Amino acid sequence: MGGMKNIAKGQLLRLEQEIQYQEGQVVSKTLAQNPHVSLTLFAFEQGEEISTHQSGGDAMVTALDGVGRITIDGQEYLLKKGETIVMPAGIPHAVYGQERFKMLLTVVF
Repeated sequence: MGGMKNIAKGQLLRLEQEIQYQEGQVVSKTLAQNPHVSLTLFAFEQGEEISTHQSGGDAMVTALDGVGRITIDGQEYLLKKGETIVMPAGIPHAVYGQERFKMLLTVVF
């Protein structure tokens, strides 16, 4: 099983500085991925989105910067820096950059 990748080890980090915004895009950076867990940083330019989909595991989003609109089974939530929400496995969900928005996505399978 693989460990952490694409990130420095043994030093203090600010996760929001580990990924950069790119105009007109959603940028992602995988930190870990195996059959049990996935850790990914995302940076959404304002107005960009990941459309409605489902996950095979519970997906926890932690806002690192800006404001994102999280939709879970049709219910919308505005997620701000420092806030966290869990999108349950098998339930339709989507993420939209209400403003520029950075997040850490943790999926547990």
